[in-house]
Amino acid sequence: MVFFHKFISTALGIGYIGKGAGTVAAAVTCVLWWFLQTPYTNPHLWPFLSSIFILLIGVITADEVEKVWGKDHQRVVIDEVAGMGIALLCVPLKWPYYLMALILFRFFDIAKPFYIRHLEVLPGGWGVMADDVLAGIYANVVLQGIILLGLF
Repeated sequence: MVFFHKFISTALGIGYIGKGAGTVAAAVTCVLWWFLQTPYTNPHLWPFLSSIFILLIGVITADEVEKVWGKDHQRVVIDEVAGMGIALLCVPLKWPYYLMALILFRFFDIAKPFYIRHLEVLPGGWGVMADDVLAGIYANVVLQGIILLGLF
């Protein structure tokens, strides 16, 4: 069962890349989100439900691998997948917007402004996932504002 948790928490192995694995996981999420959009899918419902599912499975798997690897190990990148999914919620399907979402998400995830860092102290998997969820929310709000104001 530990293999399963490692496989999921590393975003199907992306976390084993080492340096830059979080950015790769976020970029892969952008590409997957892009290609999973079809005329037959609800552009708001499935990304929302997917993000919730990834968040919940991420909390569970991060909790389990913490027992093996320690708190918020660099291999654990499922949090970047969840955060990037949230950053893309309700974003129009245009590659410049997806690129901007990626840049904004990584900025907020790395810089951790506005209380993002405070969420890392939450216990177990919640501490791993919560800061990236908030980074995704911030990225989404900023991007939606940019789009709404016609700045990009």
